[in-house]
Amino acid sequence: MINIIVALSKPEDVKGIRGLLMKNGFQVNAVCTTGSQVLSKIDELNDGIVICGYRLPDMMYSELHDCLPNGFEMLLLASRGILNDCIGNDIVCLAMPLKVHDLINTVDMMSQAAMRRRRRARLKPRERSPEEEELIREAKELLMNRNHMDEEEAYRYLQKCSMDSGTNMVETAQMVLVMMRG
Repeated sequence: MINIIVALSKPEDVKGIRGLLMKNGFQVNAVCTTGSQVLSKIDELNDGIVICGYRLPDMMYSELHDCLPNGFEMLLLASRGILNDCIGNDIVCLAMPLKVHDLINTVDMMSQAAMRRRRRARLKPRERSPEEEELIREAKELLMNRNHMDEEEAYRYLQKCSMDSGTNMVETAQMVLVMMRG
């Protein structure tokens, strides 16, 4: 499920949007009436959607948008006149008065896009630090010198040992270095 925060200045509006979303199968993680409440809730979450109005008591939507960390998208609910100012700034907008069908479809579309981004991020290999790359390089060189392997054979050996032992390549390289040096 995608994290959803609803932030509108009027408590009754927040409850109404939350009820609509929950009735249609979405999980609302937080309801807020100020931007600072949104920012404190965001600290507990990795990603999600912030559904907000044009003006909150302590900040405008644009200020809140500027404070959102990577992984969070904004859905702005405002009048058509205000929405014209938002074109081209990566904020999804819905005009007021709100149509339930439009809200549900838009949140669904944003949720699916967020889930795809999550999947892609999970499948992307983790970047290694220069120190980790150096450990792997040293282990390969040691294997190449001691066992007369070429670079590809040494790499494949580390890879196979890593898979067989259930450790990552860096840990395997460290084990090889400790065992062969010590």
